[in-house]
Amino acid sequence: MNPYCLYLVTDDQQDLTTLLKVVKEAVAGGVTMVQVREKGDNIRSYIKRAQAVKKVLQGTQVALVINDRVDVALAVDADGVHLGQTDMPVQLARKLIGPNKLLGLSIENEQQLLEANDLPLDYIGLSAIFATPTKTNIKKQWGIQGLIKALQLSQFPIVAIGGINHTNLDSIIETGVDGVALVSAICHAESPQQAAADLLKQIQAATPHH
Repeated sequence: MNPYCLYLVTDDQQDLTTLLKVVKEAVAGGVTMVQVREKGDNIRSYIKRAQAVKKVLQGTQVALVINDRVDVALAVDADGVHLGQTDMPVQLARKLIGPNKLLGLSIENEQQLLEANDLPLDYIGLSAIFATPTKTNIKKQWGIQGLIKALQLSQFPIVAIGGINHTNLDSIIETGVDGVALVSAICHAESPQQAAADLLKQIQAATPHH
């Protein structure tokens, strides 16, 4: 199973109870990876959220990745960390987390994409494919053509993120991308489990068979 296939990024606006319900349901529906995101500076609350999600994921095959914060990832012994361009440099993060944890990096333009090829990463998050209400500071929209180009230029698996939902999912999956990351499409669904299951089915149907 491709771990990047259906990648859930949590909504940092949701309270802990809602967050855990969403994660529990989404995993039951088939998400393959969970990234906990916390935008405030409250590290204590971040650790608490991460530990709670880790508990929910216990006994599943679903990896827990922490957004931005290497210290939080280490504190809760998460499966990996996902860095942005202004976070700790990748080489340093790799030194701290060791060789066996997942390390992802958000890529916002072609220059970063090419530079990333020399970094000790496991995957990259290509941001943003389409404009999205959850990210107001988007530098670039890659679009489908940009995604296709990125797949040719990158040596790493690519997870597409940004404005992805069931209406545009097919065209994204048809590029051969390694995975899609979703926030709203699962976190804000009436039933996150149903949403995840439907999205997974749609991904499997649209996946190109080589």
